[in-house]
Amino acid sequence: MKILHTSDWHLGRTLYGKKRDIEFAQFLAWLKDTINQQKIDILLVAGDIFDTTTPSHNAQSLYYQFLCDVASTGCQHIVIIAGNHDSPSFLNAPKSILSHLNVHVVGAKSDSVTEEVLLLENKKDLSSPLAIICAVPYLRDKDLRQQNSGESIDEKQQKLVEGLKQHYHSVCKEAVLLQEKLLEMGQTKVPIIGMGHLFAAGGITTEGDGVRDLYVGNLAHISAEAFPKELDYVALGHLHSHQLVGKHSHIRYSGSPIAMGFGEANQTKKVLIVEFTPVTSKTESVTFTIEEIVIPVFQPLVRIEGDLDKILHALDDLLARKSTAWVEVEYNAKTLVPDLRRIIDSHIEGSFLEIRRIKNRLIFDSILKREKETETLEDLTPLDIFKRCLEANNVIDEKEQSELISLFNESLYAIENMKHNDEDES
Repeated sequence: MKILHTSDWHLGRTLYGKKRDIEFAQFLAWLKDTINQQKIDILLVAGDIFDTTTPSHNAQSLYYQFLCDVASTGCQHIVIIAGNHDSPSFLNAPKSILSHLNVHVVGAKSDSVTEEVLLLENKKDLSSPLAIICAVPYLRDKDLRQQNSGESIDEKQQKLVEGLKQHYHSVCKEAVLLQEKLLEMGQTKVPIIGMGHLFAAGGITTEGDGVRDLYVGNLAHISAEAFPKELDYVALGHLHSHQLVGKHSHIRYSGSPIAMGFGEANQTKKVLIVEFTPVTSKTESVTFTIEEIVIPVFQPLVRIEGDLDKILHALDDLLARKSTAWVEVEYNAKTLVPDLRRIIDSHIEGSFLEIRRIKNRLIFDSILKREKETETLEDLTPLDIFKRCLEANNVIDEKEQSELISLFNESLYAIENMKHNDEDES
């Protein structure tokens, strides 16, 4: 039995205003072909299918067309969980219709943990199921703890971590009971596979990848030990770099399929294929092998950094190769070049290159405390702006800054959580 683990598609995402629908379509076409060629039985998509809770018509079209296309392959089941970027109600709305295509959607935590435990039957051999999936979606603050006034940041952190652990153990307990019931009925031992969308402790991120901390103040980075030992494999989403969790080979992030920002430009993107060996004895352990399949680069991204000569030389190299890359340029020399944009645009005129962003570090550093013409909101996070406000108001005491930043992060998270609550009720 083979599963394919992927996540963090972020359909509908743009890059400095540039739509990326062609890239997403090329990836999904490649993924369908890979599923067919590799004879995948189960596709697991571990959250952040869309980039926003209100995806564009094009993004929705890509999603639904892909699900229909995969139905024509040998893939028997698709399991989709929501990520923090997804709208739970939007994903859940067509789940009854999608179930006829053997697409199983878990958009939000339900009142009963049994709804997150999926028994996937083997269409080719009805006498033995394929797997039991613990399909845990992104869990929001309201799913994990009761909010009490006067709680400290540490108390909230502890409640969130304990809530995450408790939920996974509750779901896994139901899965184990189901596995034991199947064994009592004389069926073979099937693997129990976990899914999740969260930030694991020690996880690696990159600049500009758009990965958010999921809970206030960098809280609730869950450790590998939080996942029950009964889980034979754990397919995670949220972090965009493929990686293990705590050096455990069976707990993995697949990473995003395309570079979401220039910070990921040099990453090799992958999907993970996990092949389970049939188990013939009740006491035999489930074993598997993992193969990492490299995803082609559909749109090259290149980051160039240096003085003007170095930048122009790097551009010449791209021009000589007739590159179609999207380029981010960061000028960091000591000499001011006020017409940098004009020089670069003139240098690549008539080529296939596109300059998506130019950062003039000299100007940025010298006029950092002022609103400058070249700076946009895309250059700043809300926390960057808040820190500037602290500086502008002479809040320089480190302890006071730390307390105010923690309160600001908490307010940001409360606003984000309120948006999702309103969206879920509408």
